[in-house]
Amino acid sequence: MNYQSTRDKSISVSAAQAIKTGLSSEGGLFVPESFPSVSLNEIKSLISKSYNERAFFVLSKFLTDFSQEELEKCIDSAYTKEKFGTDSIAPVYKLNDTIYFLELWHGPTCAFKDMALQILPHLLTTSMKKTNEDKEIVILVATSGDTGKAALEGFKDVGGTRIIVFYPDNGVSEIQKLQMVTQEGNNVSVAAVTGNFDDAQNGVKKIFTDDEYKGLLERNQFKLSSANSINWGRLVPQIVYYFSAYAELLKNNEIAAGEKINVVVPTGNFGNILAAYYAKKMGLPIAKFICASNKNNVLTDFIKTGVYNKNRDFHTTISPSMDILISSNLERFLYDLTGRSDTVIREWMNELNTTGSYEISDDVKSKMQEMFCAGYCDDSETMETIKKCAADYDYVMDTHTAVAKAVYDKYVSETGDKTKTVIASTASPFKFNQSVLIALEDHNAVLGKDEFTLLRELAEKSNMQIPKSLFELKDKSVVFDLVCDKDEMKQVVSDFLMVN
Repeated sequence: MNYQSTRDKSISVSAAQAIKTGLSSEGGLFVPESFPSVSLNEIKSLISKSYNERAFFVLSKFLTDFSQEELEKCIDSAYTKEKFGTDSIAPVYKLNDTIYFLELWHGPTCAFKDMALQILPHLLTTSMKKTNEDKEIVILVATSGDTGKAALEGFKDVGGTRIIVFYPDNGVSEIQKLQMVTQEGNNVSVAAVTGNFDDAQNGVKKIFTDDEYKGLLERNQFKLSSANSINWGRLVPQIVYYFSAYAELLKNNEIAAGEKINVVVPTGNFGNILAAYYAKKMGLPIAKFICASNKNNVLTDFIKTGVYNKNRDFHTTISPSMDILISSNLERFLYDLTGRSDTVIREWMNELNTTGSYEISDDVKSKMQEMFCAGYCDDSETMETIKKCAADYDYVMDTHTAVAKAVYDKYVSETGDKTKTVIASTASPFKFNQSVLIALEDHNAVLGKDEFTLLRELAEKSNMQIPKSLFELKDKSVVFDLVCDKDEMKQVVSDFLMVN
């Protein structure tokens, strides 16, 4: 199977080439030229399979230029009980007769990004070999919190690669920041950017589309790639866990084969919910997608009106991984809904770049609204949802998962839809311990306490174990303290690579 660019579908590359490159040269995103179809019998066959076997089933349909041995090696290197603490890798927790949490945070950095970023380095290094790449791959990452640490952890000390992560200064949780600035590895670098996530993401995109600068890097034997969800190698592993969740529900007799479920995803960059949409395209029985946002509700407004407008106030919230106003993966979704019109996508993305907004056509909006609902909640609603869920079910959520639960509760109240629903639980509550403790108690519960005292107190209140990787942060030294302006990001890259 080959891959085409959303902005120039005459471009056709192999999976290995798409993964190695990350972003197409004209700024488009790579998508499969077609989507494989999966039968109900094939879905039922996943019931008895392990997570790794389910991953092979899905990935082998997309990464057709990888041999069985190559793919199995990538999968088995990524998904181990040692790394994820459970054989299930992505367990499904039953809250009640309607709601199930798909827990995607059992990996080494306690966030759903591990599900893709533990396998991406293996997919990338395999792709480099398959395409006879002789240059060193330089991974550039903009992060709103979780992707950065997950990418650093995935790529640390991986031969033939270097990785640079940019995060918004004062725009991530203290634990997220500690995870990044204490990162070990001889091929890693981290810098804070003055501004918000969109500033960091735009800075990375500018570097990717700067032909002169890329030429300079290539003359110095470096080639750029990405670990953000703009990279197909980041997105395709996320399709796996929706199939796995459905298979788990079948296995536990929670649903009948072929029964449709709803999927709720707390969404910033639109990648996680796009993976669910792709699963539906392949044949997974999904009825509705519920897109949940925090106060940065650009996606809620877009799904309800068909107008995407980033010209609005940016809010710093207690669910920082969703503090985003430019949702990059929406481009892939719209490319599909327009019948793969690269002309229309170029036009809309150019409007976004020049005016900060665009409006989709009525027919595309109608297609979107048939499948997608959207809602948002503010911080106080997020807090209340954490408190109520803990009181009613003795289940403690992080702030992002709570956004999804709050939006889902509103959806059910408005529609009466009692379809069985999987909510993507995207981070451990320990990553956002301060906000979670305030929600469970009050502000006095955190006054004057450091991160590690808060971790211990949250463990007591939640009856959960502190993830080892977070507890060990207290003994690690800060390695990276650089803060740069968004216009200085290219220089940061040059300094790290020692090129002029």
